[in-house]
Amino acid sequence: MTELTQILFRNAAVLDPEQGELVPDRSVLVQGDRIVEVGGPELRGSDPIVIDVRGRTLMPGLIDGHVHVTAVTADLAALAEWSPAYVTARAAAVLAGMLHRGFTTVRDAGGADYGLAAAINEGYLDGPRLIFGGKALSQTGGHGDLRSRGREDAGTYPCGPGISVVCDGVPEVRRVAREQVRRGAHHLKVMLSGGIASPTDRIDSIQFSAEEIRAIVEEAQSANIYVCGHAYTSPAINRGLAAGVRSIEHGNSMDESSIPLFKEKAAFYVPTLTTYAVLATEGRANGLPEESYGKVAGVLEAGMHALELAHRAGLPIVYGTDLLGGMHEHQLLEFRLRAEVQPPADILRAATTQAARLLQMEGAIGVVAPQAYADLLVVDGDPLCDIGILTDPDRKLKLIMSRGRIVKNDLQ
Repeated sequence: MTELTQILFRNAAVLDPEQGELVPDRSVLVQGDRIVEVGGPELRGSDPIVIDVRGRTLMPGLIDGHVHVTAVTADLAALAEWSPAYVTARAAAVLAGMLHRGFTTVRDAGGADYGLAAAINEGYLDGPRLIFGGKALSQTGGHGDLRSRGREDAGTYPCGPGISVVCDGVPEVRRVAREQVRRGAHHLKVMLSGGIASPTDRIDSIQFSAEEIRAIVEEAQSANIYVCGHAYTSPAINRGLAAGVRSIEHGNSMDESSIPLFKEKAAFYVPTLTTYAVLATEGRANGLPEESYGKVAGVLEAGMHALELAHRAGLPIVYGTDLLGGMHEHQLLEFRLRAEVQPPADILRAATTQAARLLQMEGAIGVVAPQAYADLLVVDGDPLCDIGILTDPDRKLKLIMSRGRIVKNDLQ
């Protein structure tokens, strides 16, 4: 049996995101796809390849808790009609871009499936670890129902590139939930309210009955996974939380009434501010239909207020972006937007340890610690002092390691 090569990082300032501190003069030993040991200058290993970090920051790979890697256009209705092979080819560029921005794990919130995850795991595609939920569940006329008003055929196919499936009534939502579980979903996604990209609903509508949501949650819990819920307003958020939904996505119009429920249910909040900022300026050019573009105005400002509300209440907040089409390149803008409300340490936790908890991978990702996956970044500067460092990967991101494999090394 061939001995796995060891890599030893020396002279590193290791970022501990949970404590919000940099620990200087550390060494980190990697073997295979795992971190073996973290120590001081005395750490040696067994004839390792040595990488001198020269005092730079060594930190965990970033985690984006809300992406759509197959959403290669903002026209999601058109996307559902495209060839899966064509969508996969374009998704390859989306995935590679995420990895080269420093994201070593992403949670897909609708669209990605077991095949895409396997292609990454087996090395056929270059990208971050993909935590997928399959197709999002939507009621008729809900946020995941992308039919025009004049179309009746739902046209949803298990291996098609659409991001969602329409289902109504407790027996049907159970069947569809079980189908996503059968296909390997790490979580289930449910549309609790209207949204921007859907053509026939209002953002402030409340979707799915409490009974339907409870049935979906029950199916997820039976499979030892969880449910994340798309929602904008507190009535939709509160219905989802009361039924057992574990994370709320977006929540732009959330008010104070949701805070006690978040705390009672130990639920996570995943704002996605970047997508609204970018949709306002680049949405049309990336295929966003006119009826969807008309919903964008004012949503970002409301989202900033919701983030401030959640931060002040001490809710567990996770980094998310929700970008579509060519707008994926703005994935790091979320750091700057959140910095208007939160200190750098909190934003870093959102993209590391807090996200790992939501993904049920605590201790395996989002930390520089023994037995964690070797997902590591080396950056110039201290992101605890200047979170903007992370938004300039061309100049500041010097090394990317994903599952023990060096993807980028500009340290020489």
